[in-house]
Amino acid sequence: MTLRFKPSQPLTLGVELELQLVNTRDFNLTRGASDLLAAVAKAKHPGEIKPEITESMIEISTSICTGYAQVLDELQTMRMVLAGAAARLNLGIAGGGTHPFQKWSERRIYDAPRFRRVSELYGYLAKQFTVFGQHVHIGVRSGDEAVRLAHALARYVPHFIALSASSPFSLGADTQFDSSRLNVVNSFPLAGFMPSVRDWEEFELYFESMRGYGIVESMKDFYWDIRPKPEYGTIELRVCDTPLTVGRAAELAAYAQAIVASLRENPAWAPHPNLYLVYNYNRFQACRFGFAAMIVDPVGRQHTGLGDEIVATLTRLAPYAERFGSGAALAGLLKAAEARMNDARELRNVLERHGSLADVVRTACGRWMQA
Repeated sequence: MTLRFKPSQPLTLGVELELQLVNTRDFNLTRGASDLLAAVAKAKHPGEIKPEITESMIEISTSICTGYAQVLDELQTMRMVLAGAAARLNLGIAGGGTHPFQKWSERRIYDAPRFRRVSELYGYLAKQFTVFGQHVHIGVRSGDEAVRLAHALARYVPHFIALSASSPFSLGADTQFDSSRLNVVNSFPLAGFMPSVRDWEEFELYFESMRGYGIVESMKDFYWDIRPKPEYGTIELRVCDTPLTVGRAAELAAYAQAIVASLRENPAWAPHPNLYLVYNYNRFQACRFGFAAMIVDPVGRQHTGLGDEIVATLTRLAPYAERFGSGAALAGLLKAAEARMNDARELRNVLERHGSLADVVRTACGRWMQA
């Protein structure tokens, strides 16, 4: 057994955001990562600012945070550093899960060994992977706890899709999805959900089998919606589109923390036997319809409105949020859920007002810089 799980402080947080780099003429994606990273290389900031798979995107990541306030502060600080450098380079930076009209064939793979390997293995899918997501890491005590909580958190995947959805447009068209980004992720053979292993010992056996077949080399080769990260001592939630604002990104991290805090008080490790029978259907509903989705309860088998379920869950978890000082964060999400207003709807409203996808990106750049 070689996949050692490094324990971490329970319920600590880390956030990663993949961001769009656009020119300030027509707001198309541009090959700006190398120049922007060089411009901020000596700047003081928390966390990391680093490349992603193509030259038209970067990733920012926080340090290990105790809660919402620290996550928000670090994201705001990194945004300020990037904003100054981007202005000097005539670059725009935006959130959003997809760029509305970029062409994948124009993308350039960032020159790094892992990204070259992904490109060689997956061909054009690597350039199509110029989509933008938020990942949330939650600290756990052990590999066994990571497995149990990853299964338990899977029940809430539609919540995070609907709340973060910001990718209604792709290749110049309205996809009719609130989150079209996950359709790109689904193209990879190791996407989807983690297998139904019961504990860390079973997970190690699964990993060693996959590595023995030569299918994977590391945990990075799994593109699951939720995956353990043994080197960090976390579980990683990967279904969120990058929101239009760092404020919403911090709110989503607070929601994940509150859910996992509630799940840790339930000693039962196993998901309901039917959870993964309905998982892909519920995930599709959330991607397609956002808050208007109808999802299936794996226990009672009834269909439930996702928006109503999110409102009920946010209300139920308010005491956990108060415990971590994130009451305002969950209140912000509750307001959005009650109004059925996510970033996808906001971007569609911008297009309706202005009639131009370039104006959609311009507005997204302004939103990311200001909130």
